[in-house]
Amino acid sequence: MPTDPADPQLACIYCRMSEDREGGGLGIDRQREDCEKLATELGLTVVHTYTDNDLSAYSGKPRPGYQQMLDGLRNGLYGTVIAWHTDRLHRRPTELEEYIDVCEPRRVQTRTVKAGTLDLATATGRMIARQLGVQARYEVERMVERQRRAREQKVGRGEWSGGPRPYGWEEDGVTPIPEEIAVIRESAEAILAGASARSVAADLNLRKLPTSTGARWEGGSVVRMLKRPRNAGILQHRGEEAGRSKWDAALDEATWRSLCDIFADPSRVSTAHNVRKYLGSGIYQCGVCGEALTSFFKRKGEPKKYKCRKNSCVVRDLVLLDKWVQTHLLKRLQRADAADLFAGREQDPVDVRGAQEDLRAARKDLDDLAAEFGAGEIDMQEWRVARASARARKEKAEAILATAVQVNPVVGLLGVEDVEAAWKGLDLSRQRAVIDWAMTVRVLPAKTGRRPGGTYWDRDAVEIAWK
Repeated sequence: MPTDPADPQLACIYCRMSEDREGGGLGIDRQREDCEKLATELGLTVVHTYTDNDLSAYSGKPRPGYQQMLDGLRNGLYGTVIAWHTDRLHRRPTELEEYIDVCEPRRVQTRTVKAGTLDLATATGRMIARQLGVQARYEVERMVERQRRAREQKVGRGEWSGGPRPYGWEEDGVTPIPEEIAVIRESAEAILAGASARSVAADLNLRKLPTSTGARWEGGSVVRMLKRPRNAGILQHRGEEAGRSKWDAALDEATWRSLCDIFADPSRVSTAHNVRKYLGSGIYQCGVCGEALTSFFKRKGEPKKYKCRKNSCVVRDLVLLDKWVQTHLLKRLQRADAADLFAGREQDPVDVRGAQEDLRAARKDLDDLAAEFGAGEIDMQEWRVARASARARKEKAEAILATAVQVNPVVGLLGVEDVEAAWKGLDLSRQRAVIDWAMTVRVLPAKTGRRPGGTYWDRDAVEIAWK
């Protein structure tokens, strides 16, 4: 690797923006223009320009443009680095030391628009560079402290502490966007009714409704959007709930906590190998041992089957069994008493209002205990004992609210003119939710041979009970 002095007439430009609030890299363009002007004044030839947009030098995250520039310097491609200011290059002493180690043996010069020249070939120049680096880090740390304190004050007043525009609200984080609030509520209802996040994302993309950044929806982005405490009018600070907000909620708290409970269910975490592809997988039951049925096929091209997951004591044709179950369901939904059966199911009553009152009281107790401990009115042991009790009451109330809201997935099929068309209009996750909600399907070993009517389908080996 070259260590001889590089040609000082060959220069590269480095530009960086920590946060591109304007979008489009306009700040980068301004830096580049100033650096090119300086290169012209110095009579330097700019070989390459490196940029890192919307990346902080303080955070320690990799900066691809900066690393490429270092590689170029190590290979002797440039004898001069031009930057708008030294803090565009470094805000962390460790990075500065690496930069010195690269530049010193090659006598690379550093020229800046605002901070002059850094001569890293001399002890005095390196000392000045290190002092500038310490000053830059100090300024950043002071800025971080001020921003953190400002956020804490806003949270204390129930205000939004800033950040990217949240879906459902304007840039101020407070003014609602009715169309997006409607999407939040529709998506929440769909998930509670059994839809998958992927199917919700696909529907939003089909309707050409983008995310708050203009991107396409994915299952993960739907989950992240719906799990935000702000949807329920709850402030979040440092990853924890921090009281009520001043903006109007998109969802009531019970609905939001029920959503979070659904997303926390490990069985919903889908990967390439466990996504449910068939109507009855994990829902139909073996009539012999009670285990769930799972899908399988021996060789490609052969008919798919359902079999008992544990003992293989039942094996049935997948397509025929699904068709039989669907036919049974649709016939039942077309009967006049379908609404009485499916819409009138009694649920265990949940005292949502009482749970919310308990939650508010527990939160207040925690705040009061923290204030008393801070004022020296109670000691550490008293605070720990009292806090444990208050936190237990808070967690109990949250658990009640997390299971308070259930949406009957069958409701959308009741009273419609064409039940079959409505059923086909549901995605697989919603159809599976309907089956799981409405019926228990027990599958027994089928008898061999032709059955009455000329078919080989043993209808008596499938038992359906309405829930």
